[in-house]
Amino acid sequence: MNSYVLGFHEIDNTKLAVVGGKGANLGELSRIEGIRVPEGFCVTTEAYKSMVGPNREFNALLDQLLVLKVDDRKGIGTISGKIRRVIEGIPIAGEIEEAILCYLAKLGEEHAYAVRSSATAEDLPTASFAGQQDTYLNIRGKEAILRHISKCWGSLFTDRAVTYRMQNGFDHRKVYLSVVIQRMVFPQVSGIMFTADPVISNRKVLSIDASFGLGEALVSGLVNPDIYKVRGGRIVDKTIPAKKLAVYALEEGGTEEREIEPARRNMQALTNEQVLRLEGMGRRIEAYFGRPQDIEWCLSRGHSYVGDIPPQEVCPRSSEDTIFVVQSRPITTLYPIPDVNDGRNRVYMSMGHQQMMTDPIKPLGMSFFQLLSENYPLRKAGGRLFIDLTHDLASPIGRRIMLSAMMGKNDPLMQNALKGLMQRKDFMKSLPSGKKIFSLRTEGMSGAMFIQAIKIYRQNDVKIVHNLISRNEASIKDLRQRIAGLSGDELFTFIIEDHHKQLKEILYNSQSFGTIMAGVYAAGWINKKMEKWLGEKSAADTLSQSVANNVTSEMGLALLDVADVVRQYPAVIEYFHQAGDETFFEELGKLEGGGVVSKSIRAYLDKYGMRCSGEIDITRPRWNEQPTALIPMILSNIKNFEPNARSVKFEQGRQEAEQKERELLSRLEQLPGGKQKAQKTKKMISVLRNFIGYREYPKYTFIQRYWVYKQALLKEAAGLVQKGVIREKEDIYYLFFEELREAVRTNRLDYSIINERKDEYEVYEKLTPPRVMTSEGEVVSGAYTTGNIPDGALAGIPVSSGVIEGRARVVLKMADADLEEGDILVTSFTDPSWTPVFVSVKGLVTEVGGLMTHGAVIAREYGLPAVVSVENATKLIKDRQWIRVNGTEGYVEMLVED
Repeated sequence: MNSYVLGFHEIDNTKLAVVGGKGANLGELSRIEGIRVPEGFCVTTEAYKSMVGPNREFNALLDQLLVLKVDDRKGIGTISGKIRRVIEGIPIAGEIEEAILCYLAKLGEEHAYAVRSSATAEDLPTASFAGQQDTYLNIRGKEAILRHISKCWGSLFTDRAVTYRMQNGFDHRKVYLSVVIQRMVFPQVSGIMFTADPVISNRKVLSIDASFGLGEALVSGLVNPDIYKVRGGRIVDKTIPAKKLAVYALEEGGTEEREIEPARRNMQALTNEQVLRLEGMGRRIEAYFGRPQDIEWCLSRGHSYVGDIPPQEVCPRSSEDTIFVVQSRPITTLYPIPDVNDGRNRVYMSMGHQQMMTDPIKPLGMSFFQLLSENYPLRKAGGRLFIDLTHDLASPIGRRIMLSAMMGKNDPLMQNALKGLMQRKDFMKSLPSGKKIFSLRTEGMSGAMFIQAIKIYRQNDVKIVHNLISRNEASIKDLRQRIAGLSGDELFTFIIEDHHKQLKEILYNSQSFGTIMAGVYAAGWINKKMEKWLGEKSAADTLSQSVANNVTSEMGLALLDVADVVRQYPAVIEYFHQAGDETFFEELGKLEGGGVVSKSIRAYLDKYGMRCSGEIDITRPRWNEQPTALIPMILSNIKNFEPNARSVKFEQGRQEAEQKERELLSRLEQLPGGKQKAQKTKKMISVLRNFIGYREYPKYTFIQRYWVYKQALLKEAAGLVQKGVIREKEDIYYLFFEELREAVRTNRLDYSIINERKDEYEVYEKLTPPRVMTSEGEVVSGAYTTGNIPDGALAGIPVSSGVIEGRARVVLKMADADLEEGDILVTSFTDPSWTPVFVSVKGLVTEVGGLMTHGAVIAREYGLPAVVSVENATKLIKDRQWIRVNGTEGYVEMLVED
């Protein structure tokens, strides 16, 4: 057989580059015992290449397409249309036409065929490209088939296909098209089968969509299909809607829509026996491919291939009914499950949602987090870490401790998801017992913490915070001295020991936890009592403004001082628009005022340069490594603020807090027992302002230590580069800690590991991790407990009181934050590195977070109304849309678009 045509029996997954994803999958399906696939063949990508490759007009248009940006819809539409017309106008070469007609004659020219596009970037495990190219049904006659092959080739350049490739980083020149020619089946029923529930992602639940006639009615959305949920040979749920329309084949070719008789509209499209037959086929196909599948199928009565059947039968029930499989592709939307194959039900909680960093973490970053959390059974999935909560949930005591002590303040939606799971009694009974994570002996949760909190509350002495900070500064100085000069195995041993002794001692110090607890307790007491006594919600938010010793809020204000230095030198401002990291300070020093600016930025970096977005991942570039990351925020500060803004903002917040205190005490004194209430409240306000700022310090502590570790490891990486073991220092980020240790010890490494993990990381970046999931892959969502909200508003968690209207700025990366005063920041999540952005905005909306997460703490410190845990906020709120944020009640209203 020539290189232009291959029959299904000649195709397997090694032929992907020749027949595309759809063609390769059909070849594999044809090999599965007991699976019927309509016979056919593929016109290979070699035919496509030989047709379009030499065409000058095609290549010239493709050059124009390559320079367009994904948001240039008009340009994409214009050039793509021209490319399609060129391709469809190219006559099919004689030898290609001969090969196609030769194979068509073997199958029978008199039959009807489906002509389907099959791109090399299609039906892949990581990108489905479903529906991006065209399919044509019931094509009859060799001339019509040849014409539709050209149309399929042209459909590689539909607007949607071009845009999808741009969004997913596929090169137009490296994606080719095969065309599948497949005998038509004229079914009574057809549909789609997912071997994992596409709604909740449960791998044990199979979902079948079914409708009368051809599957086009279902795919195009003409009908609401029957939906059957099947688990382990049992139908667990059915949805049977009215089906008014169906698509049927015409005898002369093509298809048409027809109305279904009223008597049939509410009938099941499939019998229960047929549903279970489909389940068995689906599980067989899934097992063959080794992963969940999205399967297209159709059911024909009595014959393998039949003509146009009038839809008279209520439901096909003959034992001779034949189910054909016409396509199977991987389900690409499922989040991976942790690889714990013990056959027991398990529950996993996202560590990223707890730490306000839902991006994937590179292997070395995972290793460091596992060193810090050795008591937690951490599992890897999709480039993220998950805590195995199974044994805690299996225990009534474990459930209470976990929910009350660890969850609600960080991410209420996660807590609500777990509460919902707990109501499923059969599932809870299936969880195995074992060693729990959370107990009163858990690090940071011991009785010593509560004793310290009471002691600190009674003393109410801010010197406690000063002493804790001084001890940490001394510890960092000692670390730098002890790690200097260490290399090789000594360095790795030292890092592990320092984690176990020094870092854990600092992070889980009972006095440190007690200090935080005292401040949080005071805030909760004030909010509860002021609402009860005075009817005022969230009074502690205003009282928390401009407190002392908040290292994170101070970081944002300190950058205002840097902006004051920069604003004096126009040449520096101009340079900032094209500055690079590698020569940043060198080029800066050549400019007028560059020396002064350099000194100011270096002083800032000395204190805060170890921070960055996603800083819990040690592999993320720090501001010390990428000083240009600060430039957008510095320029924004120059644009939005007058000189000396740091002092003005801090003093304004302090005065508002003092005014709120005077107002509350005055009102309390008018109440029965007011003197005692005012006296108690005054003490609580003092405790709040003395200790609530320290809430941000422990994270700053371990990020400081991470920076020292990282610098030492990068020296080892430089040695590996010099010896040719790795190609660039950053390659070590794709190795786990012990793998890196072994590479340093032996000076050997299989570099393919680095390349594979880089490719995996790109896939992981596109995934959205669930807050909670089970070992069956089920994504468990939490319901909101927020009170009444206006129609159309987005519900969330109120974390910083007040109401503000303004222009929404949807920002996914801090480096892209081009903000003006009065804007409202809308983003996925924030960590301390985002704090400098907060000084320029008037409100905050995030998709992740809770009452005591960093964004909420800093929003209260700066007096910004804030709502967090607003699901899909960055998708539902448009950039520059005018919105209202109600940080008191917890919702966001879309008003008008700018």
